[in-house]
Amino acid sequence: VQLQACGGGLVQVGGSLRLSCAAAGLTFSSYDMAWFRQGPGKEREFVASISWTGGRTYYEHSVQDRFIISRDNGKKAVSLQLNNLKPEDAAVYYCAATYGRATSPPMRPTQYTYWGQGTQVTVSS
Repeated sequence: VQLQACGGGLVQVGGSLRLSCAAAGLTFSSYDMAWFRQGPGKEREFVASISWTGGRTYYEHSVQDRFIISRDNGKKAVSLQLNNLKPEDAAVYYCAATYGRATSPPMRPTQYTYWGQGTQVTVSS
């Protein structure tokens, strides 16, 4: 299984980025997908998730109304649109996959089986 994340970069406060994650080697449409992030000296934290059907999305409260997660099962890809970026959003962003039959949305890193390599988001003020 491979998850390949891309789209990170340097952006000014208030700017936008779109992260993408391409999956291979798994039945993508059966997996819940998520984005986590890890800042320097911090633990990896949940950002957003989307169910295997795409019908349910969940967000960490600080990104609610600024970030949008979406998926395209035909292209085996998940995206994260980051809007109105703040300095505290700077981190390495990781996409992750877990088989999608949980009764509640998986939000802990330990609940995810497969991980991408991460893509750096830097926010300048």
